[in-house]
Amino acid sequence: MLLTVLVFLAAEYEEASDQAELDQDAAALASDIRSALLRNVQTLQSLHVTPLAPEAWTARASGVLSLHRELVRIEWRAAGRDGRILAQADTPYLRPVFGFMPRTQTQPEVRLACDNAQRLSGPAYSRSYFWPMREGTGMELIEMCLPLFQAGEPAGALVATYSLGGLLSELTNRDLLRNRGLAFNDADGTRLAVLSSLQGGRRNLRSVAVLDLPGHTLILQLEAQRRALGLFPNVLTAVVGALCLALLAVLALLGRDIRRRQRAEQDLAEALAFRKAMEDSLVTGLRARDMNGRITYVNPAFCQLVGRTSEELVGTGLPAPWWPPDLVDEYQQRQAVRLAGKTLPREGFESVFQRTDGTRVPVLIIEAPLIDAQGQQTGYMSAVLDLTEQRRVEDLNRASQERLQATARLATVGEMASLISHELNQPLAAIASYANGTLNMLSDDGAEPLPPADLRRVIERIAEQADRAGRVIKSVADFVRRRDQVREAVAPISLVSAIQPLLVLQAKKDGIRLQVAVDPALPAVQCDRTMIEQVLLNLARNGMQAMPPGDPPMDSGLRRLRIAAVSDADPAWVAFEVTDHGQGLSDEVRQHLGTPFFTTKAEGMGLGLSLCRTVIEQHGSGLSFEPVAPRGTCFRFRLPVAAVASGGQGSPIIAP
Repeated sequence: MLLTVLVFLAAEYEEASDQAELDQDAAALASDIRSALLRNVQTLQSLHVTPLAPEAWTARASGVLSLHRELVRIEWRAAGRDGRILAQADTPYLRPVFGFMPRTQTQPEVRLACDNAQRLSGPAYSRSYFWPMREGTGMELIEMCLPLFQAGEPAGALVATYSLGGLLSELTNRDLLRNRGLAFNDADGTRLAVLSSLQGGRRNLRSVAVLDLPGHTLILQLEAQRRALGLFPNVLTAVVGALCLALLAVLALLGRDIRRRQRAEQDLAEALAFRKAMEDSLVTGLRARDMNGRITYVNPAFCQLVGRTSEELVGTGLPAPWWPPDLVDEYQQRQAVRLAGKTLPREGFESVFQRTDGTRVPVLIIEAPLIDAQGQQTGYMSAVLDLTEQRRVEDLNRASQERLQATARLATVGEMASLISHELNQPLAAIASYANGTLNMLSDDGAEPLPPADLRRVIERIAEQADRAGRVIKSVADFVRRRDQVREAVAPISLVSAIQPLLVLQAKKDGIRLQVAVDPALPAVQCDRTMIEQVLLNLARNGMQAMPPGDPPMDSGLRRLRIAAVSDADPAWVAFEVTDHGQGLSDEVRQHLGTPFFTTKAEGMGLGLSLCRTVIEQHGSGLSFEPVAPRGTCFRFRLPVAAVASGGQGSPIIAP
């Protein structure tokens, strides 16, 4: 009894293994046929990538038929219920299939396939049918209809006729069919097409796989012969103990396999649950799309970002429902480039989404290709970041920076108020003197009349002094005035000339000689004029303050401040230098130089060099310094050369 049970279990195990292997191979064959049909659809779609005349289309279709033996005919049909044939091509490997009986007899199958294709907006298949041929032969055929569209309107259909026998012989893996039988059956068991068959009837193992095509379903049947049992010889002298051990081993293997399967299923369920919980908890929106741009997956963060449910989003294509109406054309072009297989930017790109309530959300989209287990790209995965809060913080930082810079400018002017008032007193005193002298001469009745030439000279002197005072006031007003951050092409000499009147006042008071060395032939630089003028003024004033009265002495020849603009080693930049001959910088000051609110002056705010460094970094450069011989410090920074467009310099660029 034990021997019988053991033999029976061994036989069942072998048969179950063979049946499982046969089921797996049948599923693989059905998958191969399905994948090949999908590839054929793409190949057939390529026939209408560009408009062709019927003759050129026929030539191209003949080329496709020569590469695909499973196809017996391709037709290009006009739109409408009649489906008039515009062009056709037959396989070169068979006699004309529709030469014996007219093609019109297949019109019901063709119309059924095309109706389904129009409804599905994609390829659809008809029922299979037997088509007789000459000499009493025939074959089982099936029609595939692919709707064509041009500018969103129906432009006819492409009808491809497949041979079921050709599908079995051309689209299957021959290595899986050795010593096996393969056939297509109808749902009721009727055999439609046979590639190979086996003898043995009911003794053979059978496996069926469903080939579910749009519009029709076929049954793929795979047969294999039962293998003779080889575990046990036909001898009844086996030791019962060995048989029991073998039985226990088989049971242990089965139990281990079951436990492994249960453990694998549990691990898979836990992994799926963990992945779903992780994706649901992310604040980053996730979106997956297929190669046609249709959405296949979204997480809750993405749904919240666009204000729609996953049911509303999954399955939608282009244009996306969250695109702003005024940006649809731009986004369509962008998506066309990506779906064409171009390289995706790894750093991502910025875009704008519109929710259902009309609010717009700035986002950063990072896309990557989706690769399946076979290494084939099946679509795109996108990570979408909401930039609303980042934009708000950037606006606050920008506003704070602008207020800080304006405060620094006002503080600078406040420090120079005494110098400005002294400079204004001279022209105002001269104006008053000329005016009083003229009034005295005009009011003296006994004096001789003032000649017109002298009166003209007096008025000219008054105008010159008034102009001089106006220039001082204008230089201060231009420096303090708060303007939009506009980057424009500015000549280096203009930047230095704008602050020169203010520097001359300080230099005259402190007994410092101001040297300006700027080549007028230097190219214009692209910068924010106001901010760069403030940087130059801050650096120059710091340099003058580093040379207090008597240090260095007047007779040393070192009481001079030099402002220079020179060509950089890189022709795309222009270098600016401010050099003083003060005491220089100690090691402690060097370490903290440029740190906000660090200053060596009792009345200083510690913002000057910090703002200078920030402004220069915003222009893509940096602020550096180095000692000069015999004493002093040289501060240096660079500005980019302005790009020259055709016909002149480019227009100003608003700083981001």
